[in-house]
Amino acid sequence: MSRDGTDIRSPAKGRSGPPPGNTQQKGLIVAISRAQLKTLPALLVAGCALMAIPAAAQSVRILGDHSAWSAYAAGEGTGQVCFSLSRPTATEPVPEGFTEAYFYITHRPAESVREEINLVAGYQFAADSTATLAVGDQSFALYTRGDAAWMADTGLSDQAAAAIRAGATMTITGTSDRGVSVRQTFSLAGATAASGDINEAC
Repeated sequence: MSRDGTDIRSPAKGRSGPPPGNTQQKGLIVAISRAQLKTLPALLVAGCALMAIPAAAQSVRILGDHSAWSAYAAGEGTGQVCFSLSRPTATEPVPEGFTEAYFYITHRPAESVREEINLVAGYQFAADSTATLAVGDQSFALYTRGDAAWMADTGLSDQAAAAIRAGATMTITGTSDRGVSVRQTFSLAGATAASGDINEAC
């Protein structure tokens, strides 16, 4: 659960693209107790690209809570993964079957991965569709799979993350499996501080 008592999902791994032949995107479910924010059980790591952290021993710790963003670390030592996350302030129109949406920026030091950008949209994207992440006058294409999206060109991840830190508002526009254009808006207040937390931890 997040600070407001809702469940969150950890970032879905997708640096090298979606798992071939696997159309079901699963995520790590993270339960955060409002009374135990420093130690959080990681319940499930799935899909074809598993995190290199034994599920039974995995824990998630909150690194910081900054306005619209929070920062977390999962695992220990060389297998540690750090991520900042935020939830949309608006989803318009609300798609049929909408659940929860989260945006992540993730560091995976053991894999030399930094600034991995991932959206769990809370709705199913149209097959083979792309989404657009926009901050100010900059925009970036995202590829989609199921209810998740990642940078189409991972070489632009650092640029996108820098835009997020410098910006005030971010939007992500995608197409649902019903053919509806859905726009999600995120506040970037606290994004810089959350980025600092994960940089320091990972």
